[in-house]
Amino acid sequence: MARFGVIAAVIAAAFMVYSVVDCAMTNRGRVRGPRKGVWILLILLLPVLGGVLWFLVGRGKPGRPAPRPVAPDDDPAFLRRLSNDADQEERIRRLEQELADLDSDGPPAPRLKDPDSDGEAPDRRDA
Repeated sequence: MARFGVIAAVIAAAFMVYSVVDCAMTNRGRVRGPRKGVWILLILLLPVLGGVLWFLVGRGKPGRPAPRPVAPDDDPAFLRRLSNDADQEERIRRLEQELADLDSDGPPAPRLKDPDSDGEAPDRRDA
């Protein structure tokens, strides 16, 4: 019978130490109920019951882990944006080249007339 008491005490002490360490290392955002300091006191004052309460009530369920910063070369959205930027730069470069070719080859482009004007200079006396 004495062996059982010693084994139970060792298991209870190990469970209490594990509970205290787990409570101390748990992220503050996952703690439910009172603050971590109060939970540690409960675990120390009520060795087995405090640890059981910590694991059942105080320790929140693990949610989605906080997003870690991702290096730009590992971020698919960043790489996609780079690809889109490169495509757009290439498109702009081609359009500029086509415009340069048009300006150098042919006659000057006709000037478009303003549909509201009759070809004469606007009357500025009103301004």
